[in-house]
Amino acid sequence: MTFKCSVCGSTSCHMEKVSEVFHINGRFVLVEDIPAKVCSHCGEETFSREATEAVRQMLHSNTHPEKTVSMDVFAFQPKAS
Repeated sequence: MTFKCSVCGSTSCHMEKVSEVFHINGRFVLVEDIPAKVCSHCGEETFSREATEAVRQMLHSNTHPEKTVSMDVFAFQPKAS
């Protein structure tokens, strides 16, 4: 299947393992090492159906995380004009 970026239309990509943060049941969860096609032009990440389903099953099962990390949180506050 030929790749075409849904953001910029580029047909050039490379495979990469990426990390993604999900908001599940009021908490944030980081999933690392997800295989993705990454657009070589704009960096948009595209996941296969298999990877998406595996992540979904992992996040909605009783699987325990490999580790827990703390995270700094910032709220975006635009400067007044």
